Amino acid sequence: MAAIKAGVIGAGYLGKFHAEKYAGSPDAELVAVADTDQDRSREIAARHGARACTDYRDLFGNVQAVSIVVPTPLHHAIARDCLLQGIDVLVEKPMTTTLAEADELIEIARSKQLVLQVGHLERFNAALLAIRDVLKKPLFIESHRIAPYKDRGIEVDVILDLMIHDIDIILNMVNAPVTSIQAVGVPILTAKNDIANVRLQFATGCIANVTASRISAKEMRKIRVFQNDAYLSIDFAAQAVDIFKKLPSKDVDGMPDITYDRIDIDQGDSLAQEIKAFLRAVRNREQPEVPGEAGRSALKVALEIVEQIQANQAAIN
Repeated sequence: MAAIKAGVIGAGYLGKFHAEKYAGSPDAELVAVADTDQDRSREIAARHGARACTDYRDLFGNVQAVSIVVPTPLHHAIARDCLLQGIDVLVEKPMTTTLAEADELIEIARSKQLVLQVGHLERFNAALLAIRDVLKKPLFIESHRIAPYKDRGIEVDVILDLMIHDIDIILNMVNAPVTSIQAVGVPILTAKNDIANVRLQFATGCIANVTASRISAKEMRKIRVFQNDAYLSIDFAAQAVDIFKKLPSKDVDGMPDITYDRIDIDQGDSLAQEIKAFLRAVRNREQPEVPGEAGRSALKVALEIVEQIQANQAAIN
């Protein structure tokens, strides 16, 4: 079976890893790497025996699928051009900056029967995959995604940069409409919000308390889930899961017996799994695991959070 001819648009910090995964995949042939920085594109392309170019449109007619790993404001235009050329697209999160842009990409992909996958990388984290069969009707969710300041991703605020990962995960866990949003955010080092907290309420009654920061002294990527029969702690950085589960039996005081289990997880490569899933969807012409519609749902909630924070800040000022 012929390898899928793939390209990477954007050879920055994350783009170089996309190139590496395509080059190492038995299902793909890395044909080209495009970046406006000629030296950068040449460096990454040469590392994997691919062609370098400074204009992504040079990929047209030469590749079947692309990863788009450029600053967020450029996602829509580049993804649109690629889709119109009949190229399947994996676009990094957030998929676009507006819902209208997201809707256009989804419609083009649908009308041309193309794969449009959004790069919500944590969906492929081994720790999250390990609890699929345990997770049932969450009642309360608490997430923390905090990290030291890095000089990348700052073209958007922390909600679209970091929090959107957990928004996507939580929306997928709860699988119900958001009925209420209460949010606060503060710009510290940049002109945009660098730390934010939001309380999401869902139609099921579930509450999610979500915190994201890109100005913290340490790094943490955890989600805690409380449901009727269990408490789950998911550590995305360590790829570890702790589960406390309530049993039907009771102790001498009449309290339910509780078991504790730390799931043994084979440490996975989330990006390799994401690209593997993308290539599978391309080859089989099937719906990707994180389709454009899921990316749009996370973007919608994220933008509503940003809008509410901006309104609150304007009222204070």
